[in-house]
Parts: sequence; C-alpha cells; structure tokens
Amino acid sequence: MKTTRKRYGAEFKAKVALEAIRGDLTLAELAAKHGVHHTMITVWKRQAIDGMASTFSGAGDAAKAASNAEVDKLHAKIGQLLVERDF
Repeated sequence: MKTTRKRYGAEFKAKVALEAIRGDLTLAELAAKHGVHHTMITVWKRQAIDGMASTFSGAGDAAKAASNAEVDKLHAKIGQLLVERDF
C-alpha cells in the first residue's frame, strides 16, 4: 500500500507560522491544534522570519527587473532565429 505525504498550502503554512511567531501557544499546542508535527512548524516559522527580511529589502524588485530583462533578451533571440529560419 502506497501512502502519500500530506501537502500543505502556502496560506496554511503562513497562518501556522504566524501563530508560532506570536507565541500565544506552545509548539506542542499548535501541533495538536493543526495536526502538524512540531518540527514542521519550526521550519515554517524560520522560513517566515527569513522571508520577512527580503520583503523589506527590495530584493523582489531587483529579481523582477532581471527577469524582465531576460525575457526581452529571449524575445530578441527568438525574433532573430525566426528571421534566419525564414531566410
């Protein structure tokens, strides 16, 4: 019998991580409340805290600009290849 792992959505992880950051309940209480192992909650909490720094650093804006530049470069290359093929 094959068992599959439970997959949790980003919204659920964020909600549980936020509760862990608040500290109103212990990890054991949160684990029992949400039916998730306490080590997973610890990992999600660490990821949430690490992710907060990038939210305020503007790193997301730089990544978007680099992505847009890459897309423009690829579109130019596609156009060049189409012209070469049709010639």
